[in-house]
Amino acid sequence: MFPLDRQLSDAELDELVEQATVDAYDDQEQLTGLYTMLAEHLTVPFKTVVLGVEVTVKKVDLLPGSHIVAVCA
Repeated sequence: MFPLDRQLSDAELDELVEQATVDAYDDQEQLTGLYTMLAEHLTVPFKTVVLGVEVTVKKVDLLPGSHIVAVCA
């Protein structure tokens, strides 16, 4: 895994997505694999900036219709 105290490069992000979706056979399985990796490995809560506003990401969720969302406050 990569250290989380720095911003990851595009190549590093691509590698993580590949690890999450390597055994997926279709789009839904890829989405589920990516969501599972995020849910298992993302340390929440954390602060970030969205559209210029500081927010706290409380959790990630998988919504019907193939959407992964960050629940922020």
